[in-house]
Amino acid sequence: MGGFLLPSDKVRSFATWFYQLKCRLLEFEINRDGIPAYQWEKKGSALYTTKNVLQYSELRKATFRIMNRIEKDGGIVFYVGIQKTHPPEINNSKDLYCAVLHESIKRLDQFCSGRNSQFQILLDEQEDILRRQIVAEASKQMFGEAAKTMIEPPIQAESHLFQTLQCADWLCGLIGRVGCYQVLPQEYEDLSWTEKYFVSRLRRAAPTSGIRRQRAVRGAGQGMDA
Repeated sequence: MGGFLLPSDKVRSFATWFYQLKCRLLEFEINRDGIPAYQWEKKGSALYTTKNVLQYSELRKATFRIMNRIEKDGGIVFYVGIQKTHPPEINNSKDLYCAVLHESIKRLDQFCSGRNSQFQILLDEQEDILRRQIVAEASKQMFGEAAKTMIEPPIQAESHLFQTLQCADWLCGLIGRVGCYQVLPQEYEDLSWTEKYFVSRLRRAAPTSGIRRQRAVRGAGQGMDA
Protein backbone atom coordinates (compact mmCIF):
# COMPACT_ATOMS: atom_id res chain seq x y z
CA MET A 1 0.00 0.00 0.00
CA GLY A 2 1.38 3.38 -0.88
CA GLY A 3 0.79 6.93 -1.93
CA PHE A 4 1.68 10.27 -0.44
CA LEU A 5 0.74 12.61 2.38
CA LEU A 6 0.18 16.33 1.83
CA PRO A 7 -0.92 19.28 3.99
CA SER A 8 -4.61 19.91 3.29
CA ASP A 9 -3.99 23.42 1.96
CA LYS A 10 -1.65 22.01 -0.74
CA VAL A 11 -3.94 19.30 -2.13
CA ARG A 12 -5.83 21.38 -4.70
CA SER A 13 -2.74 23.02 -6.18
CA PHE A 14 -0.93 19.68 -6.29
CA ALA A 15 -3.84 18.02 -8.11
CA THR A 16 -3.78 20.79 -10.73
CA TRP A 17 -0.01 20.51 -11.10
CA PHE A 18 -0.14 16.71 -11.50
CA TYR A 19 -2.97 16.99 -14.03
CA GLN A 20 -0.87 19.32 -16.16
CA LEU A 21 2.17 17.06 -15.87
CA LYS A 22 0.08 14.03 -16.89
CA CYS A 23 -1.31 15.87 -19.90
CA ARG A 24 2.16 16.82 -21.12
CA LEU A 25 3.80 13.48 -20.44
CA LEU A 26 1.06 11.31 -21.96
CA GLU A 27 -0.46 13.69 -24.50
CA PHE A 28 -0.28 11.17 -27.34
CA GLU A 29 -2.18 8.47 -25.44
CA ILE A 30 -4.80 10.88 -24.12
CA ASN A 31 -5.52 12.23 -27.61
CA ARG A 32 -5.55 8.72 -29.07
CA ASP A 33 -8.09 7.42 -26.57
CA GLY A 34 -10.46 10.36 -26.98
CA ILE A 35 -11.35 10.52 -23.28
CA PRO A 36 -11.39 13.90 -21.52
CA ALA A 37 -8.01 14.32 -19.86
CA TYR A 38 -9.53 14.96 -16.43
CA GLN A 39 -11.19 11.50 -16.61
CA TRP A 40 -8.35 9.66 -18.35
CA GLU A 41 -5.92 7.62 -16.29
CA LYS A 42 -2.84 5.53 -16.78
CA LYS A 43 -2.30 2.86 -14.16
CA GLY A 44 1.08 2.85 -12.46
CA SER A 45 1.58 -0.84 -13.26
CA ALA A 46 1.26 -0.04 -16.97
CA LEU A 47 3.39 3.09 -16.76
CA TYR A 48 6.42 1.77 -14.89
CA THR A 49 7.36 -1.09 -17.16
CA THR A 50 11.01 -1.88 -17.81
CA LYS A 51 10.61 -0.80 -21.42
CA ASN A 52 9.05 2.55 -20.54
CA VAL A 53 11.54 3.45 -17.83
CA LEU A 54 14.61 2.57 -19.90
CA GLN A 55 13.35 4.05 -23.15
CA TYR A 56 11.79 7.30 -21.97
CA SER A 57 13.93 9.65 -19.90
CA GLU A 58 10.87 11.92 -19.72
CA LEU A 59 9.19 9.37 -17.45
CA ARG A 60 12.16 9.24 -15.11
CA LYS A 61 12.34 13.04 -14.98
CA ALA A 62 8.59 13.30 -14.35
CA THR A 63 8.92 10.86 -11.45
CA PHE A 64 11.65 12.95 -9.85
CA ARG A 65 9.54 16.06 -10.35
CA ILE A 66 6.60 14.42 -8.56
CA MET A 67 8.75 13.55 -5.55
CA ASN A 68 10.29 17.03 -5.56
CA ARG A 69 6.87 18.67 -5.64
CA ILE A 70 5.56 16.53 -2.77
CA GLU A 71 8.58 17.47 -0.65
CA LYS A 72 8.32 21.13 -1.64
CA ASP A 73 4.68 21.16 -0.51
CA GLY A 74 5.69 19.78 2.88
CA GLY A 75 4.55 16.22 2.21
CA ILE A 76 6.07 12.77 2.06
CA VAL A 77 5.80 9.70 -0.13
CA PHE A 78 4.45 6.84 1.94
CA TYR A 79 4.31 3.06 1.58
CA VAL A 80 4.08 -0.10 3.65
CA GLY A 81 4.63 -3.60 2.31
CA ILE A 82 4.74 -7.16 3.59
CA GLN A 83 6.65 -9.83 1.75
CA LYS A 84 4.47 -12.79 0.80
CA THR A 85 5.86 -16.17 1.73
CA HIS A 86 2.89 -18.45 1.07
CA PRO A 87 1.75 -19.83 -2.29
CA PRO A 88 -1.11 -17.87 -3.92
CA GLU A 89 -3.64 -20.66 -3.33
CA ILE A 90 -3.32 -20.37 0.48
CA ASN A 91 -2.66 -16.64 0.72
CA ASN A 92 -5.55 -14.55 2.07
CA SER A 93 -5.29 -11.32 0.10
CA LYS A 94 -8.04 -9.56 2.07
CA ASP A 95 -6.38 -10.24 5.42
CA LEU A 96 -3.02 -9.18 3.99
CA TYR A 97 -4.53 -5.94 2.69
CA CYS A 98 -6.05 -5.17 6.07
CA ALA A 99 -2.79 -5.97 7.86
CA VAL A 100 -0.94 -3.52 5.61
CA LEU A 101 -3.68 -0.93 6.12
CA HIS A 102 -3.42 -1.36 9.89
CA GLU A 103 0.33 -0.78 9.79
CA SER A 104 -0.09 2.20 7.44
CA ILE A 105 -2.60 3.88 9.78
CA LYS A 106 -0.29 3.31 12.74
CA ARG A 107 2.69 4.90 10.98
CA LEU A 108 0.68 7.82 9.65
CA ASP A 109 -0.73 8.42 13.12
CA GLN A 110 2.77 8.45 14.60
CA PHE A 111 3.95 10.86 11.91
CA CYS A 112 1.05 13.26 12.40
CA SER A 113 1.12 13.05 16.21
CA GLY A 114 4.67 14.35 16.17
CA ARG A 115 3.55 17.35 14.13
CA ASN A 116 0.32 18.16 15.97
CA SER A 117 -1.69 17.50 12.80
CA GLN A 118 -4.41 15.15 11.53
CA PHE A 119 -4.82 12.97 8.46
CA GLN A 120 -7.49 11.51 6.20
CA ILE A 121 -6.94 8.51 3.90
CA LEU A 122 -8.39 8.40 0.39
CA LEU A 123 -8.24 4.96 -1.22
CA ASP A 124 -8.96 3.61 -4.68
CA GLU A 125 -12.38 1.95 -4.75
CA GLN A 126 -12.49 -1.69 -3.59
CA GLU A 127 -15.04 -4.49 -3.87
CA ASP A 128 -17.93 -4.34 -1.39
CA ILE A 129 -16.72 -7.08 0.97
CA LEU A 130 -13.25 -5.59 1.28
CA ARG A 131 -14.68 -2.08 1.59
CA ARG A 132 -16.69 -3.07 4.66
CA GLN A 133 -13.68 -4.85 6.15
CA ILE A 134 -11.48 -1.81 5.58
CA VAL A 135 -13.91 0.54 7.31
CA ALA A 136 -14.42 -1.89 10.20
CA GLU A 137 -10.69 -2.38 10.79
CA ALA A 138 -9.93 1.34 10.50
CA SER A 139 -12.79 2.26 12.83
CA LYS A 140 -11.47 -0.19 15.41
CA GLN A 141 -8.13 1.64 15.37
CA MET A 142 -9.68 5.09 15.35
CA PHE A 143 -12.20 4.60 18.14
CA GLY A 144 -9.86 2.39 20.11
CA GLU A 145 -7.51 5.38 20.28
CA ALA A 146 -4.83 3.57 18.29
CA ALA A 147 -5.09 6.30 15.67
CA LYS A 148 -5.91 9.52 17.48
CA THR A 149 -5.03 11.80 14.58
CA MET A 150 -7.15 10.07 11.89
CA ILE A 151 -10.16 12.27 11.11
CA GLU A 152 -12.42 9.54 9.69
CA PRO A 153 -12.05 5.94 8.46
CA PRO A 154 -10.66 5.70 4.90
CA ILE A 155 -12.80 7.10 2.11
CA GLN A 156 -12.89 5.22 -1.21
CA ALA A 157 -13.31 6.84 -4.60
CA GLU A 158 -13.01 6.10 -8.32
CA SER A 159 -9.44 6.88 -9.29
CA HIS A 160 -10.25 8.13 -12.79
CA LEU A 161 -12.07 11.08 -11.19
CA PHE A 162 -9.29 12.08 -8.77
CA GLN A 163 -5.87 13.30 -9.91
CA THR A 164 -4.41 12.71 -6.45
CA LEU A 165 -5.47 9.04 -6.54
CA GLN A 166 -3.94 8.69 -10.00
CA CYS A 167 -0.67 10.10 -8.75
CA ALA A 168 -0.74 7.73 -5.77
CA ASP A 169 -1.31 4.83 -8.16
CA TRP A 170 1.72 5.90 -10.22
CA LEU A 171 3.84 5.88 -7.06
CA CYS A 172 2.47 2.47 -6.10
CA GLY A 173 3.37 1.13 -9.53
CA LEU A 174 6.95 2.26 -9.03
CA ILE A 175 7.18 1.21 -5.38
CA GLY A 176 5.92 -2.28 -6.17
CA ARG A 177 8.76 -2.80 -8.62
CA VAL A 178 11.34 -1.29 -6.28
CA GLY A 179 10.16 -3.66 -3.55
CA CYS A 180 10.27 -6.74 -5.76
CA TYR A 181 13.88 -6.08 -6.70
CA GLN A 182 14.95 -5.25 -3.15
CA VAL A 183 13.40 -8.40 -1.68
CA LEU A 184 14.16 -10.89 -4.48
CA PRO A 185 16.75 -9.40 -6.86
CA GLN A 186 17.66 -12.81 -8.26
CA GLU A 187 14.06 -13.37 -9.41
CA TYR A 188 13.52 -9.84 -10.72
CA GLU A 189 16.78 -9.11 -12.54
CA ASP A 190 14.89 -7.16 -15.19
CA LEU A 191 14.01 -4.60 -12.50
CA SER A 192 17.62 -3.63 -11.75
CA TRP A 193 16.78 -0.17 -13.08
CA THR A 194 14.90 0.49 -9.84
CA GLU A 195 18.20 0.46 -7.94
CA LYS A 196 19.95 2.61 -10.54
CA TYR A 197 17.35 5.35 -10.85
CA PHE A 198 14.94 5.43 -7.95
CA VAL A 199 15.94 3.73 -4.70
CA SER A 200 18.04 6.50 -3.15
CA ARG A 201 15.58 9.19 -4.25
CA LEU A 202 12.62 7.24 -2.92
CA ARG A 203 14.37 6.64 0.38
CA ARG A 204 14.69 10.39 0.89
CA ALA A 205 11.09 11.09 -0.15
CA ALA A 206 9.60 8.31 2.01
CA PRO A 207 11.33 8.50 5.42
CA THR A 208 8.64 6.64 7.41
CA SER A 209 8.09 3.82 4.92
CA GLY A 210 9.33 0.28 4.54
CA ILE A 211 8.73 -3.32 3.52
CA ARG A 212 8.57 -5.99 6.20
CA ARG A 213 10.47 -9.06 5.11
CA GLN A 214 9.54 -12.54 6.23
CA ARG A 215 11.32 -15.85 6.14
CA ALA A 216 10.07 -18.03 3.34
CA VAL A 217 8.02 -21.13 4.09
CA ARG A 218 9.97 -24.12 2.85
CA GLY A 219 8.78 -25.13 -0.57
CA ALA A 220 6.50 -22.12 -0.93
CA GLY A 221 6.55 -19.59 -3.72
CA GLN A 222 7.41 -16.01 -2.91
CA GLY A 223 6.27 -12.60 -3.92
CA MET A 224 5.65 -9.29 -2.24
CA ASP A 225 3.19 -6.51 -1.82
CA ALA A 226 4.21 -2.89 -1.65
